[in-house]
Amino acid sequence: MQTVRLTTAQAIVRWMMAQRTILDEGADAPLFPGIFGIFGHGNVTCLGHALEEVKDEFPTWRGQNEQGMALAAVAYNKAVKGRQIMSATSSIGPGATNMVTAAAVASANRLPLLLFAGDTFVSRIPDPVLQQVENFGDPSMTVNDAFKPVTKYWDRITHPAQIVQSLPAALVTMLDPSTRGPAFIGLPQDVQAMAYDYPVRFFEPTVNEVPRPRPDKSEVVAAVEVLKEARKPLIICGGGVHYSAAEATLAEFAHAHHIPVVETVAGKSCLLGDDRMYVGPIGVTGCEAANNLAAEADVVLAVGCRLQDFTTGSWTIFKNEDTKIIGINTTRFDAVKHRSIPVVGDARETLREIDSVLGDWTGPDAWIEQAGEEKAGFRAYLDQIGAPTDGEGPVSYAQVVAAVNRNAQPGDVCLAAAGGFPGEVNNGWWNRGIGTFDCEYGYSCMGYEVAGGWGASMAYGPGGGAEREGEIFVFCGDGSYLMMNSDLYSSVLTGHKMILIVCDNGGFAVINRLQTGQGGIPFNNLIADCRLAGDVVEVDFAAHAAAMGCQAETVSTIAELDAAVERARAADVTSVIALKVDPYAWTKGGSFWEVGVPEVSTRSEVLDARAEIDKGRADQRVGW
Repeated sequence: MQTVRLTTAQAIVRWMMAQRTILDEGADAPLFPGIFGIFGHGNVTCLGHALEEVKDEFPTWRGQNEQGMALAAVAYNKAVKGRQIMSATSSIGPGATNMVTAAAVASANRLPLLLFAGDTFVSRIPDPVLQQVENFGDPSMTVNDAFKPVTKYWDRITHPAQIVQSLPAALVTMLDPSTRGPAFIGLPQDVQAMAYDYPVRFFEPTVNEVPRPRPDKSEVVAAVEVLKEARKPLIICGGGVHYSAAEATLAEFAHAHHIPVVETVAGKSCLLGDDRMYVGPIGVTGCEAANNLAAEADVVLAVGCRLQDFTTGSWTIFKNEDTKIIGINTTRFDAVKHRSIPVVGDARETLREIDSVLGDWTGPDAWIEQAGEEKAGFRAYLDQIGAPTDGEGPVSYAQVVAAVNRNAQPGDVCLAAAGGFPGEVNNGWWNRGIGTFDCEYGYSCMGYEVAGGWGASMAYGPGGGAEREGEIFVFCGDGSYLMMNSDLYSSVLTGHKMILIVCDNGGFAVINRLQTGQGGIPFNNLIADCRLAGDVVEVDFAAHAAAMGCQAETVSTIAELDAAVERARAADVTSVIALKVDPYAWTKGGSFWEVGVPEVSTRSEVLDARAEIDKGRADQRVGW
C-alpha cells in the first residue's frame, strides 16, 4: 500500500481538498470551498500551518469572532442548499465555546457545518494548560464536550489514524438528508502535530452527491388515499423544499392538483409572490390569510417542515378536528409529528411519486377561489401599512420592508434573523425570486444578521456555490447590531458586499411587546426602561459602521431610504443605512402562541393574560 507521511493536521486539510460535490446545475465543485479561521495556541502551529501551506488552493477566511465566522459558514451552506460545506476552526477554550451557538443554529436548521477546535493534550503531561477547564471527576472531559448536544456527529481525535474513519463518517452524517446537521472534530494539540503514514488513496479525489431517498410505495399510496378525500387541501412548504431544490416540482404539483400553498419562515420564497397558488406565510409570524385557510383545511401536506410552534401556532391553527396531516420529510422523526401520516423521502422525488399515483385529481375550484380572496385581502393590507407617509415621527418596520421590496430585483436576497424582523419580512417581503430569502428562525439567533450576510455574499457572489446577480439586503435591529456587528469589517476586508438596513427602535422592542402584551410593565428591554446612570446615549450606527470601512448614512424618511438604497446599489463596498423606527407599530396577523404567563401575580393585567393563554390552549391539537 502506497503511503504518504503527514501530520494529522496536514492530512485533514489534504482530505478536505480532495472532496468534490455536484451542485444543483450538475456542475462539479469543491465540497469544502474554504474555511473560516481564528487562530490561537490550540490550532495556529499545526492546523494553521497546514492551511498556510495551501492558502492559494484552499482559502482561509479570517473572522472577527468565532461565533460570527461559524454563523457565516451556516449562511453559506444554507445558500447552496447543503451541497457545499463551509467549515470553521478555532483555538481551545473560549474560541471553541464561542462556536457552540453557531452549531446549534446549524442543528436546528438541519444544515451541514464542519467545526474543528483545538483541545488539550492527550498525554495530559502539561495539564492543566492555558484555557483548560478541568472536570474533577472526569479528566477526559473538556469544554469541547459542550458541542455534543448541538451536533449530529462528535469526535475527539486521539491518534492520527482515527481521521481515516472519523472524517468520512462525519461527512456521511452531514450530507445524508436523514441525519444532516453539524459535525465537530476536537483536535488535541499533541495529536495535531503527530506524523503518520497515511494511505495515498485516502486523498484521492472523491465526488460526493447528496442522496435523494425515495419513499416507500405503501406510504405513497396511503398519502394519496387521504389526499383524494380532501375538499380543502393545503400545502405547507418548509425549508426542506429548498434543501431538496424542489421548488419547481412543488409549484408544478400545486398547479396540477389545485392546492393552495403557504410557507414557513424557512420555506419562504419557494414560490413567487404573484403565483396563483401562493397565499402567504403561516403561523405566529404569518398572516391571517394563510392561518384562515389552515383553520379550515381537512388535509395538510407538510413538505420539509419541522412543524415548530411558530408554524403551528403552538398547535392551535388546525381548528378542524378532522384535519389530517401528511408529513413529507427525509427524517421519520419530523414526518410523524403529531400523528402525521408519514411519507419519508426526498421532497422533490416524493412529490413526483405522489403526483404519478394521484393522477388527474384536483382540489375544488371553490377552495382555490377562497384562497385567492384571502390573499387579495392580505395584499391590500400590506399595501396599506407599507405606504409611505408624510407625518412626523419614526417610520414603521412595515414601511421600511415595503420600500426595499418595491425596489427589489428578482435576484436580490432578503436576510434577517431574530427580534422584530421575522414577522415583518415574512409578511412584507413579497417573493420576487425563488430561493431569495433567509430568515434564521430555526434557532432564532440574534447576531446572525451581519455574519450571515457576509457568508451569503460569499455564496451568492462571483465564484460562490450559489452565484447569482443581485444584492444581499440584510435587515437588522439595533439590538442585534450591538450584539454582533464586527463582521461588517470582515465583509469590507474580503470584498463581500451586503446592504445592511439598521432599524433603531430603542432596544429589544419586540420582547417589550411580548412583555407588555402579557400583562407586564416595560422593564429591561427598551433601553429607556433599563437601569441607567443618566440619560439614554444615542448610538450613531452610521458613524460606527463607517469606522469599519462601510459606506454609511442615516436617513429619517422613506423617500430618503429609497435614495439611500440606490446609492448602496451603486457602491462596491458594504453599505449601512440606519434609521429610527416606531417601537410600537407592528404588522398584525399571526396566531395564538403559548408562552409561560404566571398563574399568581399582583397585577390584574397578568392574570387577564393568563386567562387568555388558558383559553387559547383549548384549541390545541393534542393526540388527534
